Amino acid sequence: QVQLVESGGGSAQAGGSLKLSCVASSHLYSMQCMGWFRQAPGKEREAVATSEPDGTTNYADSVKGRFTISKDNAKNTLYLQMNSLKPEDTAMYRCAAEFPVGTKCPVGYNYWGQGTQVTVSS
Repeated sequence: QVQLVESGGGSAQAGGSLKLSCVASSHLYSMQCMGWFRQAPGKEREAVATSEPDGTTNYADSVKGRFTISKDNAKNTLYLQMNSLKPEDTAMYRCAAEFPVGTKCPVGYNYWGQGTQVTVSS
C-alpha cells in the first residue's frame, strides 16, 4: 500500500521548535526524492525542504538556517527539524515522494501524505 504518514505537528510559541516525521512505505521511500511542502490558508503551496538522490538538500530561503531535513533509512522516515519558529511558518505541512528524473528530482511530486498542522503563535 502506498503510504506517507506525517506526525509531529502542533502548536508552538515563536522561537520554539517542532520536529515533523514522515513514515513512508518501502515503495515510496525507495523513490529517493522526498520533501516537505507547506500551504497556509490563502497561499500557494511551497516547497520547504527537499532531499535528492545524491543527498543534496534544498531549502526555501525563508527557512534556511532554521529548518533541517534528514532521513533515517533504517526506519523509512523523513524528518523536518524546525527551530526558531515564526508565526509565518504556520501552515499545513505535507511530505511527498517521487521518482527522480535522471539524477535530479522533478518539480512535481505525485505521492503525498495527508499532512500535519503547524501553528506558531507570537
